[in-house]
Amino acid sequence: MKLTFLKSTLSRKNLMALTGLFLCFFLVIHLLGNLQLLLPADRAAERFNHYSDLLSGNIFIKMISYVLYLSLIAHAVDALIITVRNKQTATKYAYDNRKQASKWYSRNMGILGTILLIFLVIHFKDFWYVYKFGTVPFDRNGNKDLYVVVVHAFKSWWYVLLYVLSMFALGFHLLHGFKSAVRTLGLYHPGYAALVQTFGTVYSYAITIGFAVIPVYVHLTQFGLWN
Repeated sequence: MKLTFLKSTLSRKNLMALTGLFLCFFLVIHLLGNLQLLLPADRAAERFNHYSDLLSGNIFIKMISYVLYLSLIAHAVDALIITVRNKQTATKYAYDNRKQASKWYSRNMGILGTILLIFLVIHFKDFWYVYKFGTVPFDRNGNKDLYVVVVHAFKSWWYVLLYVLSMFALGFHLLHGFKSAVRTLGLYHPGYAALVQTFGTVYSYAITIGFAVIPVYVHLTQFGLWN
């Protein structure tokens, strides 16, 4: 019974690690596309709409998108199952100094994950669903004008604040998640542990700052002090 539980837990952790690393790769691609929003408005609109049309019209990218959806669901479900099982089988010790040995974000991955899940629901509703099933105007090149949708969303300061706070939650999630995924898959060797740690930290900061800057920049240039 214990062996079955152990195998089940390990396989779930492996799946969560693999899906997590795939999502890390996707975040890089997604950020590179979104960074086009930092271009001057006329160029940003054309480039970003072309990028969005490419993602929706290419059959290979469509197949990758289905993998992305499945990865998001599997990652969230596995995280929930593992968390529940760990709580059910947790052993209480008279003295436990794990809080001193681990970062607070490592102990609160469940909370960070929940924040990200709520953000994803909002994000998919406001952008993905609107682009796929909503009424979106077309730009002069015949592409759906998702740029207008994005700019309209970032018009609200509270939406920008929600986005930025969610990106910080993502950053803390990545700080622990990247290293944890590498360790789970058995790739964390003492010889290059420092390199993995450094790469994970730089990656997490770059993704967080990159995504967080975009809504602030759009808001300030389109509706704020820089307009």
